[in-house]
Order: sequence, then C-alpha cells, then structure tokens
Amino acid sequence: MNFRFQNLLGAPYRGGNTVISNNTLLISPVGNRVSVTDLVKSQTTTLPTHSSSNISRIAVSPDGTFLFIVDEKSRCQLINLHRRITLHRISFKNPVSVVKFSPDGSLIAVGEGKLVKIWRSPGFAKQYFPFELIRTFANFDGKITALDWSPDSNYLIVGSKDLTARVLHLKKLRSDVTYKPFMLLGHRDSVVGAFFGVDKKTNRVCKAYTITRDCNILSWTFRSEEGDINKMDDEGSEPPSPGTPDRDVEGKIEIDDNNNNIKKRKNYDGKDAETRYLITGKWELLRKDNFMQTPAKLTACDYHRELDMVVVGFSNGVFGLYQMPDFVCIHLLSISREKITTAVFNEIGNWLTFGCAKLGQLLVWEWRSESYILKQQGHYFDVNCLAYSPDSQLLATGADDNKVKVWTVSSGFCFVTFSEHTNAVTALHFMASNNCLLSASLDGTVRAWDLFRYRNFRTFTSPSSRQFVSLSADQSGEVICAGTLDSFEIFVWSMRTGRLLDVLSGHEGPVHGLMFSPANAVLASSSWDKTVRLWDVFNGKGAVETFPHTHDVLTVAYRPDGRQLACSTLDGQIHFWDPMDGLLMYTIEGRRDIAGGRLMTDRRSAANSSSGKCFTTLCYSADGSYILAGGSSRYICMYDVADQVLLRRFQITHNLSLDGVLDFLNSKNMTEAGPLDLIDDYNSDMEDGVDKQTQMKIGYDLPGSMPNRGRSIIRTKCLKIAPTGRSFVAATTEGVHVYSVDESFIFDPTDLDIDVTPEAVDAALKEKQPTRALILSLRLNEDSLVKKCIFGVSPADIPAVAASIPYKYLQRLIEALADLLENCPHLEFILRWCQELCKSHGNSIQQNCRNLLPSLKSLQKAITRIHQDLADTCSSNEYMLRFLCSSGAMK
Repeated sequence: MNFRFQNLLGAPYRGGNTVISNNTLLISPVGNRVSVTDLVKSQTTTLPTHSSSNISRIAVSPDGTFLFIVDEKSRCQLINLHRRITLHRISFKNPVSVVKFSPDGSLIAVGEGKLVKIWRSPGFAKQYFPFELIRTFANFDGKITALDWSPDSNYLIVGSKDLTARVLHLKKLRSDVTYKPFMLLGHRDSVVGAFFGVDKKTNRVCKAYTITRDCNILSWTFRSEEGDINKMDDEGSEPPSPGTPDRDVEGKIEIDDNNNNIKKRKNYDGKDAETRYLITGKWELLRKDNFMQTPAKLTACDYHRELDMVVVGFSNGVFGLYQMPDFVCIHLLSISREKITTAVFNEIGNWLTFGCAKLGQLLVWEWRSESYILKQQGHYFDVNCLAYSPDSQLLATGADDNKVKVWTVSSGFCFVTFSEHTNAVTALHFMASNNCLLSASLDGTVRAWDLFRYRNFRTFTSPSSRQFVSLSADQSGEVICAGTLDSFEIFVWSMRTGRLLDVLSGHEGPVHGLMFSPANAVLASSSWDKTVRLWDVFNGKGAVETFPHTHDVLTVAYRPDGRQLACSTLDGQIHFWDPMDGLLMYTIEGRRDIAGGRLMTDRRSAANSSSGKCFTTLCYSADGSYILAGGSSRYICMYDVADQVLLRRFQITHNLSLDGVLDFLNSKNMTEAGPLDLIDDYNSDMEDGVDKQTQMKIGYDLPGSMPNRGRSIIRTKCLKIAPTGRSFVAATTEGVHVYSVDESFIFDPTDLDIDVTPEAVDAALKEKQPTRALILSLRLNEDSLVKKCIFGVSPADIPAVAASIPYKYLQRLIEALADLLENCPHLEFILRWCQELCKSHGNSIQQNCRNLLPSLKSLQKAITRIHQDLADTCSSNEYMLRFLCSSGAMK
C-alpha cells in the first residue's frame, strides 16, 4: 500500500510561462503541478506539490533554490526545489499576470492587476508573516503585462495594457522629494515585453527595449546629465522623443519660455547617487522596427542581455531571433500553426525554449547548430488506454487524438509516436516479446507496431467497418482478439498471417472487456448485456460458460494465476468468479468507496447522486493479493482480494479547475444563466491566454451517461500495474499519473528482539561474520544496512552466504539486488549474487513463484536494461574499431 505520486506523463505543457534554472533545468507548469526536465540527462519529473487550480505563472530564484508559482485563483506557493516541498503560501486579491525574482534573489516583483508589488523573498526559516511587502506602485491605467529588473535590483521597467512602459525606482527618496516614474510612450498596442539593456563595461543600464502586441519593437537609450551614455553623432540636433519630460527630482521642471522645452534639470546630491543614476537623466526613442508578421499578433518574447538578442513568438506559430540593436534577423522559422505561448532563453543563451499550449508541445532548440535538444508533445485529448511492457521499462498510451505514444518510464520521455489511426485509440496490448505493441481503434483497425523499426508492420481489419473498443492476445502471441462497440462481436485474427480466423457472436451489447486467461487459452469477455462469457478460441466451440449479472458489466480482469476472474458492474459492485467451477466467490460493494465529487451541472448533491458510482477499470496486482479499481471519480480504490476490504483510496487530483473535485458547491456561483464557471465570458483575443476548448466527447461512454459540455470531468479511464509490482499508472483527465512504492525506510518490528540492532550488524561485519550480519540487516529491513552487508561479503563467500539465507528473507534480498543493479557500477559482483541465489533456492523460487513474482520481475527489468546498455556500447566500440582499422589500412 506504500505507493506515492512519482510523475505525470502525457501532458508536458498546457499553458503559462516556462523558465530555465541552472542553464539545464526546464521548469514548466502541468495543470496544477510543476514539471522539471533535465535537458542534459533527458529526464523529467513532476513535483509532488500541487496547487488548488491550474498554474498560470512561475518564477525561479537566480540560484535555482526557490520556485514561486501562482495559480489561476491568485494563490501562490514558495517551493524549495531541492527538497521538493512547499515552504510558504500567500494569496493575492487580483489576478497575477507576471512575477519575477530580482537578480540578487532578495525581492519578488508581482504584477497584480494594475499594481506592481515588491515583496521580500522569504527564506528557509518558518515565519508567521513570511512575505513582507516592500513597496506598491499604482501608477498604471491598465493590466500589467511585462516587467524586468535592472542588474543592480534597484530599478524595474514595467509594461502595461495602457500602451505605456514605466521605469520604476525601488528605493524611497527623501520626504521632500516627489519622484514620478519615467513613462515610455509611443506604443500603439499593449506591451508584451519590456527589458533593460546594459553597458557591458560598467554593467549599468544604458538602453531598453519594449515589444508590443502589434509586432513592433521600440529601442530606447538613456542620457544622463554627466553625458550621454550612447553618444549620438550629431549632439546639437536631437530627434524629438515621445518619452516623458525631464522631471526634477524635487518635482520642479524648468521651462524655457522661448521654445517651451526642457532646459535643465537640477542635480540631486544624494548619499547613494550611485544607485540612483537613472533618476538624473532622460529616455529617448532611438528607433522603431516591425517584425513584419501582420496580421498575426506577437504573443511571447524574451531578451538576453549578454548576447543583446531578442526572441519573439507569434500567434501563427512563427518565431524569430534578432540581433539588437541593429535589428538583424538571424532566424525566422515556423514550428506550428498554433499560437506560441512562451519563448525563453537559457542563461548562456544557446538554447531557446518554445511552448504551444493548444498542442501541449514543448521545444528546446539550439539556434547555432539548428538542432532540437528537446521535442515533447503530450496527448491533445484524454488518454483512454495504457499498457506496460513485460519488463516494466516502457509504457504505451492511446488517446482520443488518434495517437499511440510509447514512453520510457524511468525518464518520463516519449520516444516514439504512431499516428496512423484515424479515430480514437481505445485499447493497447504489449506482446510477450516486448518488441511488439498492438492497438485497437474506433477507425475499425487493429494495428501491430514494431518497436525496433518504429513502423506499422501489420493491420487487422474486419469484412465490414466496425468500431473496436477492447483488445487481447494469448500468451503465445498467435491469436489476436478485439471486441466491438456496434456489432457486439469478437473478431479473432492470426498474428502470423493477419487473416481473420473467426467471429465470436453471442453478446447483445458492446464488448468493453476482453482478456485471455494467463493459465490457459480461455478468453473472457464482458459486455453491457449484463453477462461475462468464456470462449474456447482454439477449439472453436464458442461460449463455454456464461456468468449472468443484474447490471451492465463494464470491464473484466483475470488474476495473474488465472484462477480468479473479477468484473465490475454498473451498480458499483465488483464480482469475483471462479472460472474453473463457474461459481461466484464473493462480491465487493464499492459504491460508497468511489462516491465523491459533484459536477457543476448536477441538481443533486454528491451524496444523493447515483451517476458515476461504478468502476470502469480493474487491475490485479502482480501477486494477485489486491486489486485496483477506478472510474468516474477522483478516487482510485485499492481492495484486499482475500478479505474484501478497502485498503486505501488515492485521490488523483485536488485541481479545482476540473469538474467533479468538490463534494459541496457554493450557491453564490449559481446564476440565472447557470453555473458561473461555465459561462463563457472569455476574450479569445488575449495575448497571454490559452484558448478554452469545449471538448465534445461524441463516441463511447457509459450507458445512459451524457457528454460533458463544460469543464473537463475528472475520471480514471484505465489502470495498469507494472509486472514488477513496484508501480502503477492511471490514465486520468489530467494525464497519466505514475505511482511508485515509497523507497523510504519502513520499520517492521514483527521479527525483532533486543539483540537485533544496527550496532549488532556492524559488530558482525567487523568479526567477519557476513551471514549473520546480512540476516540481521534483513530482519531490520533497512535498505542501507542490507546493501552494506551485501558488499561486505567477499566474492569467494557468496555461494555459502546465499545458500544460508532463509526463504522468508529471499524476496527482500532480491529487491535489494535489483535496486543495486540499476544504481551501482559493480555489475559482475551483483550478477554473481543473483546467480548463486538462483542455484541455491531454485526449487523454492519455482514453488512460490507467485509470491516472488514482483521482485523477480524487478530483477529481470534491471538485467534487461543493463544488457541493452552493454549491447549498445559494444556495438559502438566494434564499429569504432573497424573504422580505425580501415583507416590504418588505407594509410
């Protein structure tokens, strides 16, 4: 039961801004969670912390320690990235459009509605009021859209929807001084980006760039009283500037009566004039350039100070890279036809990150070599089905966007996408060879995919067009079966020839569940006609057994040993059958366990509503001791099969942006036109928004259910447990949730006495008693001690120590060896341990394979991965040696 959330697959990016920390860590929002991608190691993880709604803005501290996230409800969290925990929380009154840490990391600038608030950044210490408000600027007439810090953290340049940009000074002046911010005028649309430019010699601000939504960039220069920082060629004739008049720091402006222009500014003799150099001067417009992308709108931009380069993204999917201040176009390319919602440089400036919220796509592009560092795209619509590979290393997903994706579980990366299907993918199945994947779709085809050559090598079809919703294959991989939605038949094909062998008829409703018995060639099918049928496929006898129910049967699953069959019905019950004798063993009533969550359109409360209180997916554990069940609810239930008791409920999300999360709705949100959250008052022309889509689900669903015409409803469509038993995945509305066994130390005192202590383990190792030390560490069940004792055994003593291990500690020892194989370099030593354990305990392993199956699968997964890595390395070395030998022979 010790499972915890580990990762989220299937939706890398759904909107908001992205940031890059420490030059290689890409941080992006994923719904109400945050995903961190290591661009060097090619690994992605999702932080366990979550917000109450979708995250809209994120910012990371300069040293990469703190992460500041803001959701759509203006609730903010300060997260320690290294410890992956939330330190502090704060809520704002107005929507937050932009947030950014100062270069020294001590301050946080927040654009809250029409206000700019400067907060002191909290530290690690727990405080009653961790956030301290330093200053508030309320000079704007429109929503804040962009801001940037000066290198010394004393100035801000802020862009707004009021068509202006302002330069703000953070430190307060004397009480007799009335300082007004500089205004940069001349924009004809809202400002999307505002950035400071610096003089590389003095590291002082000497210029600025403002980028507007109508595809214009304005270059500004700063002239101080001591002399112009950027000296103009003709100092006598200065072009007219649309900037603000030069204001005296004391609020006085000297006017020349002859030409009504500014004549002179009084000097300010301050104590720290070094930090107030931008006060005594004026801003001038140097040039105005257009990106020539009309009628498209500019939606994202970023500026790199060291390289003096600007990257911009447009609503038509085009991005451009420009060298400033001469406005030289370096690259102008198109990555899609949809709006680019984020564009950002890394710290060095050699990588560009682009995000498209509508496609769920993230790209990291190296602009010098014009190559991709990262190219990930999630499923556009909900994930319908999942399949684990036999070695638990790969995970396949199929969705309503007609695509099949294969992911590496350890890294969280998708390495291949198959898009040959023309309708929603409804079922997946991995063959025992681990190199072949089957997929069924509503387009009337079942396709076989080669994971070596990444191609569709076989397609199975029916004589007339059918919609397939279930799929299974026998243990030998010779026969493929698929159930239909419309004709209520089961089609049987030969995997070798691709020919249609048989059509099994008898069901009177859609066949949504299909599975071969692991013990024999009997096929079990479940249908909405309230029956579960067993079929003898190879002998062609048709249905050999029928199990009737009182309600529609939604899914079916075999226990791994084939001696038990579980099926769920529309009334919320799970029935367990003995497939050999055809008897009902017991029933679990799960209506109250899965109940929870009220939809916005429900007229009844969650307690009184009967809709959705049923399980649509079931999955047995590797040893068959427990079963996972999920459905149209925010809960996943884990039941003990032998005792029929609920062990644990997993709440898959707390995201209030989804429907069906709350048990009680606020009556204040109900209007005459319906729920307030479902009223579409969204301005689709906003530059920083993500187009809301009403996803009309026209297709298969539960009998009698209505498609959701509002927000996405939280549900679990598929559950799969890894063959190793160490993790399970759930296909939910938010994506694919990955849960793994918590590796932290679990204290089990059932086999302890006063002499079993860590000190006793160390004493046994010092006395050269490796067997006693290993058994003591296994009784303590502490991972670090077990591994320490394994390495404390000399290679010559491994056979004797392995033979003396009691059977009850065998599973724990195999799990430790599997973990060492994946993380330590001593391969020969660990493989010797595995070999001797198999020799000494071969008979015990065969007799109790069901109990040891999860740990053995974990060991197989680790050995398979190492074998693949070594094979690739040897092939590369062999090719290099042949090349060197051929080069030497030519000389």
